[in-house]
Amino acid sequence: MNFMRFKLLYFLLSALVIIPGVFSLLKWGLKPSIDFTGGALLELEFQKPLTGEAINLIGQTFKENNLDYSSLQKSGENRIIIKSKPISSSEVDSIIGAMAKKMEEKPKELRFDTVGPVLGKELLQKTLMAILLASGFILLYVWRQFKDPMFGVSAILAMFHDSLVLLGVFSLLGHFAGVEVDTLYVTAVLTILSFSVHDTVVVYDRIRESQKNNPKVPFEDLVNKSVTETLSRSINNSMTIIFMLLALYLLGGTTTKWFVFALLIGTISGTYSSTFTAAPLLVVWHNLKVANKLKISVSPNR
Repeated sequence: MNFMRFKLLYFLLSALVIIPGVFSLLKWGLKPSIDFTGGALLELEFQKPLTGEAINLIGQTFKENNLDYSSLQKSGENRIIIKSKPISSSEVDSIIGAMAKKMEEKPKELRFDTVGPVLGKELLQKTLMAILLASGFILLYVWRQFKDPMFGVSAILAMFHDSLVLLGVFSLLGHFAGVEVDTLYVTAVLTILSFSVHDTVVVYDRIRESQKNNPKVPFEDLVNKSVTETLSRSINNSMTIIFMLLALYLLGGTTTKWFVFALLIGTISGTYSSTFTAAPLLVVWHNLKVANKLKISVSPNR
């Protein structure tokens, strides 16, 4: 099958996924957790299962104590995670005491963490720096290994394709479902960047081998041959990861739910981009380079 014949269709499918996400990023951005904005995280455990009425009482207790909270999230039948502006240990004690009076049960404090706004800003800067450094090192490595900037730039563009898909999905989830991004999300993004390039390098390596063995065959035919030979391997390899991530997403705890979901989206996008974005980009780049050479060779005769 001539996969490269449909390269414009692949770019169109990518655009249909990326454009809504980019629009959401520009309009609403991502919804950062207290890891980035600063604040407090309090996890409480009750003896009885938490009902909607009980959660409302918890929120009411915070308001009565003049404390703002950003979210109340159940982490099991009888546990709740409360995210709020920075609060002190004494304020936590008074809140727990007030809850005990309202709910006739004193909750057990399982976790209490605070992150200052300065630390949150520093973490955000380090995250952006890590992504830029990773992109730069990957570009230089692929460029050096394949002795052609065409391979390095195309691999980075495919990697940014996966990044935009992942960022866009979580921007939409943040706006419509209140999903926050935290340090685990950053870990997922960096993991997906490496996975995306890893799969792309496998395809590129087969293209390089085909060029050596068949130097007279047109480049697009070589790319199509290489994609055909590696497609089943890429899909089979990715499916084992996808099945494992699906199991973790469905059966895992709430604290890792969105981390696993980010890995799942990134794995699917990375598998697609290595074959249907990175390889077609090589063909487009090569065709433009050939057309430019022909234009230069023809122009002096005019």
